[in-house]
Amino acid sequence: MPLQRTATPVLHALPESLPRIFEQAQISTANHQKNFVALNKLHHAAASVTEPMQNGIEITLTGERRFEDLFISMLLRVLPLKKGATVVDRIVKFVAGYVKFINEKEKQTSNGNDEDDETPASRFILRLIRYLLRGFEAKDKNVRFRILQIIAEILSTMGEMDEEIYELLHESLVNRAHDKEPAVRAQAIVALTKLLNPENTDESQEEVIDVLLDTLVHDPSAEVRKTTIIHVPLTQRTLSSVLTRTRDVDASIRKLVYVPVLEQLENPKQMTIAQREFLVSTGLKDREQAVRAAAARLVASWADTLNGDILQFIKLFDFDLSVDEDGPAQQALLSVFETRVDILDNLDFGDAFWQELTPEKAFLARVFVEHCIQLKDEGRIEANMPVMTALAFRIQALYNALLSRTQADEESKVFGGKDDSADSNKDEEVSGIRFVLGELMKLAINMDYADEIGRRKMFALVRHMISQDSLPDNLVPLCLDILRKLSSGERDLIRIVVEVIHELRDTDADEDDLRGKSMSADNVEDTPVPGRTPGRPRKLPSEMSEEEKERADAVDLRCLSLCIGMLERVNSSFEENSTLEGMLGELIIPAVKRKELPLREKGLVSLGLCCLIARRMALNSFQLFLQQVQSSPEMLKIRILHIVFDVMMVHEEDFLGNAGVGGDRVVEFLTKIFENETPKVQAVLCTGLAKLMLSGMVSDEKVLKSLVIAYMSPGTADNQEVRQCLSYFFPIYCYSSSANQRRMQKIFMSMFEELSNMHSELDEDEEMVSPLQAGSLLVDWTDPQKSVEILGQKTDKHVHLDLAVDIVKALFNQDLEKDSRKVLCQLLAKLYVPDEVDDDKIRTLKLLVNNVRSRRPLKDTTSNNALTRFDSIITKKFEAQLEGFNEEEYRQLEYLKDLFEFLDDIIPDDDEEDVKPKRSARKRRSESIATTATETGADEDDYKGSPEPKPKNQGKSTTKKRRVSKSDDESSSEEIPSAPTRSLPKRAAKKAAPIIVTTPESEEGEELELGPEESESESESESEKATPPPSSRSSKSRSKAPRKRRMPEQRPNTDIDTFEEYDSIMDATLEVDEAEGDDSEVDNLLDDL
Repeated sequence: MPLQRTATPVLHALPESLPRIFEQAQISTANHQKNFVALNKLHHAAASVTEPMQNGIEITLTGERRFEDLFISMLLRVLPLKKGATVVDRIVKFVAGYVKFINEKEKQTSNGNDEDDETPASRFILRLIRYLLRGFEAKDKNVRFRILQIIAEILSTMGEMDEEIYELLHESLVNRAHDKEPAVRAQAIVALTKLLNPENTDESQEEVIDVLLDTLVHDPSAEVRKTTIIHVPLTQRTLSSVLTRTRDVDASIRKLVYVPVLEQLENPKQMTIAQREFLVSTGLKDREQAVRAAAARLVASWADTLNGDILQFIKLFDFDLSVDEDGPAQQALLSVFETRVDILDNLDFGDAFWQELTPEKAFLARVFVEHCIQLKDEGRIEANMPVMTALAFRIQALYNALLSRTQADEESKVFGGKDDSADSNKDEEVSGIRFVLGELMKLAINMDYADEIGRRKMFALVRHMISQDSLPDNLVPLCLDILRKLSSGERDLIRIVVEVIHELRDTDADEDDLRGKSMSADNVEDTPVPGRTPGRPRKLPSEMSEEEKERADAVDLRCLSLCIGMLERVNSSFEENSTLEGMLGELIIPAVKRKELPLREKGLVSLGLCCLIARRMALNSFQLFLQQVQSSPEMLKIRILHIVFDVMMVHEEDFLGNAGVGGDRVVEFLTKIFENETPKVQAVLCTGLAKLMLSGMVSDEKVLKSLVIAYMSPGTADNQEVRQCLSYFFPIYCYSSSANQRRMQKIFMSMFEELSNMHSELDEDEEMVSPLQAGSLLVDWTDPQKSVEILGQKTDKHVHLDLAVDIVKALFNQDLEKDSRKVLCQLLAKLYVPDEVDDDKIRTLKLLVNNVRSRRPLKDTTSNNALTRFDSIITKKFEAQLEGFNEEEYRQLEYLKDLFEFLDDIIPDDDEEDVKPKRSARKRRSESIATTATETGADEDDYKGSPEPKPKNQGKSTTKKRRVSKSDDESSSEEIPSAPTRSLPKRAAKKAAPIIVTTPESEEGEELELGPEESESESESESEKATPPPSSRSSKSRSKAPRKRRMPEQRPNTDIDTFEEYDSIMDATLEVDEAEGDDSEVDNLLDDL
């Protein structure tokens, strides 16, 4: 068939018409619909142009091909343009809109015909997608982004998709979901979500969901995670992953989870109770106000879904199982009261509400009262709550019902058969009564007791309830809170509780009257407060039967619970309440001596609470608590550590003040035991030490070092409680005070060296931050720009300047590893140097930098470039202060004597020293071993060569002298005239250690350590010819070294590992048996009280 002559003008008009349409489409989206129609007419006109094949049977779609080529040519012009160009976005929408337009037109004209037939529209879409797929692997990231953007827009407009197109897109989009560019990955995720079909469950759909969930949780880009969470469908499989984004680091993503993502759910019951509680507790306590507002909006929508039925809303949560007062149910209910005031105004607490109290009603009433108290709306409370007398009668009725049910359950267990379903129903009923009773008692705490009759009735009721050993343990604190409010003072409260304890412990009392007795409505008001009636003393444990022992232990546990609850509510001193003396001797101390863990634990807690209000008792009992730390099981150890830290903080002057004795050693002891404890105990120790440091009670650098090690050590990688505590502590501690930053600066170099060594010794299965990351953290914590300005205190702006001096001095150390040297040079660029600096400080820094570059030039290119940049910065910034700087005049300053002694001790590197004999490496190894052998510092004197050693050390000294002389002979004799008596600079930075030398007879690498007497005489002989130490700190450290070497011979065996410097508190109080401790010593300590 010949080419149609009428169609030829159409093909000639395409190159002019098509660009005009695209030009109009990029100007505004308002003309897109008009251009869709015009473009479709051109498309149909071009599709009618065909040519016959040579066989005369088939035809060639010449016009259609020409249209597609021109369309793709127009589209290619926008692909290289960057993200953000508005005109390109309009073209992308135009292309996707045209695909949608021709699909709809095709459906209208098909009229139910076979959909498998090819049409111009289907052929156009297939060719367009095939062509775009070729750009998925383009090198230009803009091209990949635009192609995926077009594909995503096209897929969003396509209703149905051919299987061929689906297969082409699926594999390519999965690959692009792992592209290195975040924008490309985001568009790939959008396109993948369009491929999902809820009705289809084949493997390809599962693969797409896996990719989406992996991207949602693990993608490092917030933009990609945000795109994923908006487009991922909410199903039972994806819901749990969506909920994890409530803990995302990006606040906008956390907000999106609540609104609008989870608002798409038709009913909150599509989530489990645990998921709903997690959402509430996480969202309503978020640190960002926008996230909290979004969470409150979501919670309010749940109430709207339930038509404002607040009782049904409360049933969405496990409110009766919440141990925390501020649980998710209460947070959600308070949020509804704040956001939906109409629901709060429509609450009705009439007589019908109080007739049959359910857990939901009791919970609602209690939260309602607390909310009104917070708003100071007393009128609303008076209008809705019953009077105190009526409330007392309701509590009494519930308590009688609880006793009856409990007694009936005990009888049925003894005499009746076993019915699991009936037992579970009874347990739920008893739990419901107990919960309602607890909520009414919480309500009674916040009520007004102006009604004298109601006050007396409530007092008599609560007084009777705590005297019953059948009262549930969770209700004891509530009873004590009510008694505290009704009592005239703390002394009156103590008297009442002590009387109740004596009643419970008196063996001659009538048990029928003391337990299991219900109170009738007629006699509760007239029940007198019984005084203590002296009865027969308790039998000795050896005289009791097993049942009597169990009964006595149960009573003691209840009495200790009352005692603990009372002491927690007392603020006056122990001496002001003489009634406590008898309780201490009769109840608390005997409980501490017991071997049963529950009694011993409550006894120690009671004793610890007494110590908080009794200074003398705290001083006498503190040894006991420290002793119990080592021999107790984990749970008891945690309670004891809480007591130890509380006592130290309350009695700060006695334990940690200037007048305190051994407080610093106690803190160091707690630091020492950190490594060998369980994760929970480590968390308690870490929290306690951090509190002491943050409050300023402890300022020891050793404690700060231990906390830094605990934060970055691979041993605490799985202890999230420790990491979370310290991640909050360090920024707050350092930024709150310049003195704290200065303290962190002083330990910087020692911490960096230790962390670098720890990182180099990591096992394959261990993870740890790199030395660069660790150093960056330390630099950030010491940044004076982040220090909070406190009124009356001057901010120290020179912390980083002094840190730069420390780092540059460390670069002189030849033993410094190449990687560590590189990291230190990189850290110099992160230091903040203020604009105004003292002349001496900046000149000192400049002098050190110049000496490093001249005497110890850095061989590594990266390190040298970093140091050069830093030198250029300070030279340019302080050009005026450094102008005319003369080192010779600078040497005359007396207070810089130590600096120039340090510089003069530096042996410059030369060509000969580049290749050193292997014995130098052995020498460094010997020094490193000596460094780890002790914790105290040493002088340069300990490492001086001795020309005439003592006879008994002749062989060893000769070897050492020969090694030092050999090293010195290799250097320039003109620069160092007295090499045999000069100490190497790296020696001065080392800590004191037993002198380790290499004997001539020993094998390669074998070393020998001198004994204490030989080491001391060696040190003395060398110090006679040595120069004085450069600082008093080294002298002090040297004086401690011999004492530390003698300590292991003097102190007895204890359970404290490597606790060598303690000579009073620990040696006298911590000698415990490995199994259960020395009972006789515990008795002696308790008798002293």
